[in-house]
Amino acid sequence: MKKLALAISVLAISAVGASAADMAPAPVYTKAPLPPPVLDWTGWYIGANAGYSWGQSSSFLTGTTSVPSILAFPISTNMDGGLGGGQIGYNWQFNRNLLFGFEADIQGTGQRGTADAPIFRFTFPGIFAPGATITATGNLAQSLPWFGTVRARLGFEPSDHWLLYVTGGLAYGEIDSTATATTTLGGTTLTTSGSVNNTQVGWTVGAGAEWWLQDRWSVKAEYLYMDLGHVNDSYTFTGLATGGFATAAINSHITDNIVRVGINYHFAGPVVAKY
Repeated sequence: MKKLALAISVLAISAVGASAADMAPAPVYTKAPLPPPVLDWTGWYIGANAGYSWGQSSSFLTGTTSVPSILAFPISTNMDGGLGGGQIGYNWQFNRNLLFGFEADIQGTGQRGTADAPIFRFTFPGIFAPGATITATGNLAQSLPWFGTVRARLGFEPSDHWLLYVTGGLAYGEIDSTATATTTLGGTTLTTSGSVNNTQVGWTVGAGAEWWLQDRWSVKAEYLYMDLGHVNDSYTFTGLATGGFATAAINSHITDNIVRVGINYHFAGPVVAKY
């Protein structure tokens, strides 16, 4: 009888436990959150920039006149000014944090400068206008109204969203030069001038940093050194105070230091990892 009662008690306890288990709430399963987006710089981009440049024209003038000879002498001209323009490019990101790409840009600038220099001073000897002195001064004004570059870029991503890069390639631009000669003989002064425009091709190298802001936008800052080579111009001045003429040849080596900031819109955004 005792055994029967014990068996009934065990069965009752089991039934109560099973009923309690049935009443317990079912476990809730939640999906793990998506991992953060993986940034990939690959793709086309377009943007705008603005900055400042410090240009230098190192020139050498030689020439002759109908009276004395012009001595050869150097002229140094600073061509500084603001600039602004746009750029377009393409990036390939590989090995996770390395990047190769190309970029082309076009800039309008306010770069211009002038330099003055004495050309000659001559006192007539003998009986021909004895003691009369003719002086000539020169002025060289040069400007860089626009330039462009086509460059390769090699970059490294030290941390997410940061890109450090070096860049280099082709540079081209327009150099406008105006030479002015002013002569004085006695009380007579006459000024004549000549202008030449040249489109030059050279090279550029530089470095920069770019930061991906959010979505498809990034900002950058960069420095470029540009060398547009040598500009060779010749001028003929007529009707000088002596009634003669002068010819001048000017060889100018044009270099530029450019600092600018920019913003880019990328047509491909960050890559979101999926399950």
